[in-house]
Amino acid sequence: PALSPPANPDPPPHLLSEVLTCQPDPPSLSLSVTLDGRDLFWFDFPGSRWNPGIPSLPPWPSELESPQEILPEAQLCKEILGVLGRTLTGVMPEARGKILGAIPEISLFPALPPVPGEPNTLVCLVENIFPPVLDITWTVAGAVVTQGVTQGPFVPTSDLTFVRLSRISVTTLEPGTVHACVVTSRKDNATMVAYWVIFVDFFGISWGFWGIFWGIFKGFLGIFLGRFRVIL
Repeated sequence: PALSPPANPDPPPHLLSEVLTCQPDPPSLSLSVTLDGRDLFWFDFPGSRWNPGIPSLPPWPSELESPQEILPEAQLCKEILGVLGRTLTGVMPEARGKILGAIPEISLFPALPPVPGEPNTLVCLVENIFPPVLDITWTVAGAVVTQGVTQGPFVPTSDLTFVRLSRISVTTLEPGTVHACVVTSRKDNATMVAYWVIFVDFFGISWGFWGIFWGIFKGFLGIFLGRFRVIL
């Protein structure tokens, strides 16, 4: 007789990872703790403190990896970077991230279902980033906006690329107003732009529309060494 599957199969395993990254370009150092690819905590090196990746999380336990313990590892990563940079430049080929040419993938969407006149938050999700040296800015109706904008850290993924989130608080999401998330590479000034606009149809139903314009990004040599990720 055929065997029936177990009544309570084992749940899939979870992956808790911590990755320290160093590279020549800013941010020269980054440290993230993720669970199944979701950012739990990240270390602010200029401020020398841990920050939660999810606002509802409690503060980082003070007895775990204090700044004094992290700084020697960060210095070691920089030293490895210097040695590899002198040794491998011009020898190893450039890394390209994913097979898709290392072009970042951008998504722009509201945190809540859009309702004209109601406050909301637009989220710009940038994936397949390599190296992590791009900037995210916002425009509303063509004008650059900084108020209400929050930037997340570069979060490493299992395929050796990075993701980054940026959010903008919108007091009133008015129909016809074009919101744009502008992603710019510091290496070659290439740009991706994602647009979001809300409109109301004849029946009074709200719809959201978004589109993308992108430029070509270059990939650079990256090496993954255990806990360290060194990008030349």
